[in-house]
Amino acid sequence: MKDAIVVNNLRKEFKAYSSRAGLKGAFRDLFTRNYKVVPAVNDINFTIKQGEMVGYIGENGAGKSTTIKMLTGILTPTAGQVMVNGMNPHKERERFVQTIGVVFGQRSQLWWDIAVQESFRLLKKVYKVSDAQYNDHMDHVIKTLDIEPLLDKPVRKLSLGQRMRCELAAALIHNPPLLFLDEPTIGLDVLVKLKIREFLKEINQKYNTTVLLTTHDLSDIEALCERVIMLDDGKIIYDGALASLKEKWGDGKDLQFQFLQQVELCDLQKLTSHYPLSWEVDQDNQTFTVHIENDNDELISNLIAKIVTTYKVKDLKINELSTEEIVRNIYEKGTA
Repeated sequence: MKDAIVVNNLRKEFKAYSSRAGLKGAFRDLFTRNYKVVPAVNDINFTIKQGEMVGYIGENGAGKSTTIKMLTGILTPTAGQVMVNGMNPHKERERFVQTIGVVFGQRSQLWWDIAVQESFRLLKKVYKVSDAQYNDHMDHVIKTLDIEPLLDKPVRKLSLGQRMRCELAAALIHNPPLLFLDEPTIGLDVLVKLKIREFLKEINQKYNTTVLLTTHDLSDIEALCERVIMLDDGKIIYDGALASLKEKWGDGKDLQFQFLQQVELCDLQKLTSHYPLSWEVDQDNQTFTVHIENDNDELISNLIAKIVTTYKVKDLKINELSTEEIVRNIYEKGTA
C-alpha cells in the first residue's frame, strides 16, 4: 500500500506583531515593529496510507487548519518536508491540484450567483475532465448526495446543508484519490450529516479514496475513522487507532441513580467515602451520578449493592465514557 501523505518535521511559524502605546509609539511603529515568532505547527511527523480515513483533531488554535493548508499547498512550511500523492504541494502546483479534493466548511468553491450545475461545468473545465468521465462519475455522486433538484438553483438560494452537499460533489468532480475535509458538517442537521457520512464511506470503499478529516464533531470521527491524530499546541500528542484511544484513556464508568425518596449528596458521599469515586448531582432531574475512574466490575457491583440496600432506587444507568468525554479529559487534565 503506497503512502498518500508523508510529513517529516513539519513546522510553520507566524510573526505576531504588537503595537506601542501612545502617539510616539504609533510613529515609531511606522518604521520598526515589535514582533515575536509563534509556532503554529511544531515539528510534526506522520504518514497516511492510500485508502485510510484519518481524523485530525484538536482544540481551536491547535494547528489543524494550518497543517491542512500546508498539505494542500496554500501555505508554505517554515521548515520540514511534505509529500502528498508523491509530489511537493508547493513546487508541482498544477499537477498536484489535479490529485486532491478540498472542502472547507466556511469557504465555498462554488460561484455564488450562478446555478450549481454551471459551477460544476466550470470546475470540469478547470480540472480537464472529459464528458465521459464526468457523466460516469458525477451521475453517481449527484444521485447519492441527492442534489439533482438543486442543480438549477443559484448557490445563494441554497440552505447550508444543501450547499455543503454541493460543495462535496464539486470537490469530487475529478475523482481525486485524496480528499481533505475541514469541518465539513459544521452547523448541519442530523439527517444531512448521516447522508454525508454514508457517502464518504461509499467513495472510500469504491475508489479507495484517502480522507483526512478535521472536525470538532467527534461523532463524525467515530462514524468514519479508525485512526485519529490528536494535536495540541502545534504538537502531535496521539497518533493511533480510535479503539486504542478508548482503551488507554477510556477507563471508568458513570453510574446514574434516581431514587424514590429524598436523598442528600452528602449522605451518598459519606456512605461511599472508602471507595475511589466522585459524585455529582443534577438537582433539576434529581439524578445522582457517580464516576468510577478504574473500570472495576467488582467495585461497581459492591457499590450498587450498598446503595440498593440503603435507599429505594427508581432507576439505574451504567454509561461508559464517550469519545468526546475522553478527548475533553485529555485536554483539560493534560493526560497526554
